Amino acid sequence: MSSSPSSVGINQSARRATARRGVVLFLSLVALFNALSVAVVVHTGNTAWFLALMWSVAASSLICRLVLREGIRDVSFRFGGRRVLFFLAAALAYPLVIGLVAYVIAWTTGLADYHSPPRGFPLGLLLAATVTTLVACLSTTGEEIGWRGYLLIRLIDAGVPRPVLVSGIIWALWHAPLIITGSYVVNGGGNRLAGLIGFAATTIAAAFVLARLRLESGSIWPAVVLHAGWNSIIQSAFDPATSGSGARLWLGEGGLLVASVAVLSAVLTTRGRWLALRAPGTSLDSSAGDGEAGGDQFLGAGPWRRFTGRVQRAEPGVSEAREG
Repeated sequence: MSSSPSSVGINQSARRATARRGVVLFLSLVALFNALSVAVVVHTGNTAWFLALMWSVAASSLICRLVLREGIRDVSFRFGGRRVLFFLAAALAYPLVIGLVAYVIAWTTGLADYHSPPRGFPLGLLLAATVTTLVACLSTTGEEIGWRGYLLIRLIDAGVPRPVLVSGIIWALWHAPLIITGSYVVNGGGNRLAGLIGFAATTIAAAFVLARLRLESGSIWPAVVLHAGWNSIIQSAFDPATSGSGARLWLGEGGLLVASVAVLSAVLTTRGRWLALRAPGTSLDSSAGDGEAGGDQFLGAGPWRRFTGRVQRAEPGVSEAREG
């Protein structure tokens, strides 16, 4: 049985109000946990606290869900069948492509030097893209449950303009205290400001790709795999094979060349409209627990600057979403 327009409007208004409260509460908790974790890392010098910091993002989202009685279905932990396999493959390909393009350019142009690691670069890359990535999922799952499993969806539900861009900026700022204090080194030629700028550009660009994977698949797992693959492949395969005076400026997570390639890749891979799913088979118009697909939804259309815009909705049976 279909709902009346008035009841749909009431439900959407209630969802928007709840989402806005969720965003405020989530960001407050994330900031609190971030400050406490960074203080401990700076005081003790023990980077093992990074794992607690990453999972504090998931803890913040869980607290929000409990306080606001939102449930956990729209995280979403579902794989969604064979369709999601494509997004998982794309997630693993992203850091491989970024690494190969940026590092090979640096190695061949003299911006940095290549040297073969003790076990060889091909084997190191294979291990980083498989075993190390799987292990890294144990930590990146903590972040993605919060960033793409909660914040991104709530920003869209709350009607926040440019939700993908906003989520990327917040994600970058979350890393800033660790970089500024020198607890997390992202290169940038040894200059923390340069490293912070490069890292922010790379992170915001990656946020677009992560958002598309999460929304198109309706599952959190492609985002988890991309995040884990990035940490593993760049840090465990490409960085150990690189040396030279220019390596710290151009390469690494805060390297200017890596940032440039990441931004270009984001532009190319996030073109067009995005199908926006709360969970596999469930549009964002459906509540986390009703299980109804509703009309198709799309995020963005046209030039890249619009990708951060409002969700475009198509009525059932209409193939193209109208511009709002």
